[in-house]
Parts: sequence; C-alpha cells; structure tokens
Amino acid sequence: MSHRPHRPLVSSPGRRAVLRGSLIAPAALALPPAVASAAPALHLAGRPEASWGVQVGGVTSSSALLWVRSDRPARMLVETSATESFRRVRRWHGPSIGPGTDFTGTTPLYGLPPGEQVHYRVTLADPADPRRTGKPVYGTFRTAPARRGRSGVRFLWSGDIAGQGWGINPDIGGYRVYEEMRRLDPDFFLCSGDSIYADGPLEESVTLPDGRVWRNVMTEEKAKVAETLDEYRGNFRYNLLDRNVRRFNAQVPSVVQWDDHEVRNNWYPGQILDDARYTEKNVDILAARSVRAFQEYVPLAPSHGSGHRSRMYRVVHHGPLLDVFVLDMRSYRNANSPNRQADDTTGILGAEQLRWLKRALAASRAEWKVIAADMPLGLVVPDGATNFEAVAQGDPGAPLGRELQIAELLRFVKHRRITGTVWLTADVHYTSAQHYAPERAAFKDFAPFWEFVSGPLAAGGFPANALDGTFGPDRVFVRAPDRANVSPMESPQYFGEVEIDGSSAELTVRLRAEGGAVLFTKVLRPGRVGQ
Repeated sequence: MSHRPHRPLVSSPGRRAVLRGSLIAPAALALPPAVASAAPALHLAGRPEASWGVQVGGVTSSSALLWVRSDRPARMLVETSATESFRRVRRWHGPSIGPGTDFTGTTPLYGLPPGEQVHYRVTLADPADPRRTGKPVYGTFRTAPARRGRSGVRFLWSGDIAGQGWGINPDIGGYRVYEEMRRLDPDFFLCSGDSIYADGPLEESVTLPDGRVWRNVMTEEKAKVAETLDEYRGNFRYNLLDRNVRRFNAQVPSVVQWDDHEVRNNWYPGQILDDARYTEKNVDILAARSVRAFQEYVPLAPSHGSGHRSRMYRVVHHGPLLDVFVLDMRSYRNANSPNRQADDTTGILGAEQLRWLKRALAASRAEWKVIAADMPLGLVVPDGATNFEAVAQGDPGAPLGRELQIAELLRFVKHRRITGTVWLTADVHYTSAQHYAPERAAFKDFAPFWEFVSGPLAAGGFPANALDGTFGPDRVFVRAPDRANVSPMESPQYFGEVEIDGSSAELTVRLRAEGGAVLFTKVLRPGRVGQ
C-alpha cells in the first residue's frame, strides 16, 4: 500500500508516558489493572489473571480453538456448556503457559454439537498449586452447521487497524466500531489483513485540519517501528488494550489473514530495506519474528494437511453453504516491480499456493466459495513511482506480470465450472463493489464475478484507486474520502456483511459504515454465473 504514508514520529513520548504494554488513558476504556504489565515477572503475588480477554478461532461444525493470555506462568483450564448457567459442563485441560509464547496459549475443543451456541469459561491456575486459580473469563460462539437449515450463515469482514497514526483514542471511546459489529452478532469475523501496523509508530497527539486534537493511547512498542520479537508482540497486544475489541473477541470468532503491515509496508520476500528507521534491514528476519508473534496472538488452527501452523493460506469450512479460501498474497510473491513481464510463474501467490487454491476450489462442495484476498485484483496500487504493490499495473491490455497468475486461476474456475466464487478484500482504505465481466475485458476467458472491498476498521481513509481494465472491472459503488489519510474522527470506518439464507442459499452483501448505515446491497443467487 505505497500511498499509505507513515506518519512521522515528531517526538518520542516521555518515559513516564510510555509503559511497556500499559494504558495511558481514562478509565472509560476499562482496562483491568493487571494489564499494566505486558512482560510479567515470573514470581508475582496473587493469582493468575486473564485480563487480555479471550479469543476463538478455527470454528467448524464440531471444533474450535480457544486463546488466552496470562499475566504469569499458568495452566489453562476450559469449561464448556450449552447454557450460560454452566449447570452441566465439559472440562478441557489446556497447556502450561509461559514466557516462551509471551504467556499466550490455546486449547483445542473437539466433539462439539453442530450449529449450536457454545458457552465457555477459561480459568488460569497456578502451576505450582492448581487450587490457586484466577477469576474465570467468559465467552461464547456458534459452531458451523453440519447441514443446510433455516439459520444460514452471516459474517463480517474488514481490515486495517491502528494505521496511519490513528490508534486507540480514549476521547471517542476507543475502537467503537467493534461494539457496533458485536451487536450484529455474526457467526465470525474475517480480518482481511493489516491487523496491526508494526511499521506505524504513534504519536501522543495529532492536530486535525479543523483544529481538533486526536489523542492516542501509547505503549513503548508503539513509539517506534517493530523489529524485535517483543516489539511485534507488543503491537499485537496494543489492540487488545481496547475494551471494545476484548468484548468483541469474547463473542465473535475470528478468521485472520495477514498482509504487509504485520511486518513492514509493501514488503516482499528477500527485500533489503533502505529505511533509516530500521537497524535490521533484512525483511525475511523481520517477517519470521512477526509470524511467531502472529501465531502467538491469533487463534490459528494448523492448516489442514500442512502439518504446521506457519502456513497462512488455508480453507475454512463453515458448513454446506460456505467455504472461505484465505489467501496469503504476501509471503510467496515476487519482488514489487513495474509488473509488465510477459512470463511470471511466481506472481503474487507463488506456484504452490496457486496449485493448492485450484485443488481446494475444485474439491469444494460448498454453495458459496468466498476468496478472501488480502489485496484487490483490478485496483491499481502503486509502490513508489514505477513499481506496483498488488496485481494490477494500470495497463488495460492483455495480462502481464502478476495478472498472468490471476488469469490462469480465473480460466481454471471457468473451465472446471466452479460456481459461487466471490472475492472479498480490504487494503485500500475505502469501500467499493466491482463487477468483473469478459465483455469489458482484454482477457476474456473467465466467468463474471464480484469483488467487494471494505475498510478501514481503525485507520486513515484514502481516495479511491484507479481501475485496470484487463479483467473488465465496473465500479458499481464506491465511498471514499477526497483526500489522503482522513482520520476516524472525520470519516466513518467501514466493514462489510455477508449473509447466506439457509433456505434459498441466496448470498447478500452489505457494505456498511460506522454509525449503522448500509451503503450498498447486492443479492447473488446460487448456481448462477455472471450475476
């Protein structure tokens, strides 16, 4: 996202204003006192506490993965129940939690009933004395349905959190859009990348064009770019300081993908940085540290068939109506360039991920196949004066560069008669809907499809990007500010909603703005091509 500038760090906050992982904010954000220590001592008085909240990921029709963070070494204990009263419970003994994972831990749950609400509570016990336990932390989630029914599926998506200098502002109630999303009670939330801004230091205050002042909650790790493992961990902790986020996480499961700002703006494998802010110039080293922190702080189940957690791309099965294909358009790409090469087997996905995606799409029996891309297809995203960051490069002719890989995928989908594909993304910091059709395109060997964009969730807004005509996009709707880096105090934040009807299997997309407005709605019918 080359046009998303880093806000300069004019002056570093004073030492007294910056505490490791601590909150410098009014009590309105309701951060428990135990959260004041982000690097807990190994010998603390009292009992283990889980003040950073809970999270759930990897939800299927019969399983889920619970996450928690302790303030000290502890044993994770989980109880689940069909009711809030916890009259009848099922107990799960989780792992020992310690400094090796920054005091985070996960417990997998299996054998859950499909399509049902599951209530849970997580308790942390002193490993030296299991009778010494902290206060339980409660949460709930719905498992995916095993068969089609009246309830259907509903989820939200967005991305871009704490970007362009706009962090947690206590004066406006923090990340209040999370509370709005929580009240919609979706089955899950798809975070489409840029879940942190590890390369985006914050300032204590920023004066807006109209004279108002934006204030940021500050931590030590958010006062500079992240380079060390602890600094990346601190960036993931930062968003959990917000009460709205913690309440949301306790109710709504997450599916999280990553993009560039989890490491550094516009990064690609093998890159050597020319950036004075970094003492570590090797992006591969930075990315490895970020991957470890990501996997510590995100409830990410092992990729099916991969045997390890480090692979970000995966398919999430959510019953017979929906499969979500979570892409990684960052870790396997070639270097950003003018993107006009006539032959490109690496592209933005890498050869192996493309093969996986073809196999997974062909094998899917879900009515709808949502392709969760961390970057848009036909929107031109520059990287400097001559290079490009995403798929398109502005040449409306035949596919070139990374477009060749997407053309191969679209051709495969058409020839294998794979129906129900819908593309979702964030990244560009506005909301829009594009319809792609061969009759408008230079490349014509594909079936029409829709791409929906929504975001940011808690970052700066930007004007709309230009379109590339190679795949024939028609921008049916767009809502974007008219200048760069508009703060969340000046422009609403955006998220999208997808609802699949359990009876008709119709898929409805709603592009939403913070404050309750539905800006655009599109209804797609199952089994139809070229809607």
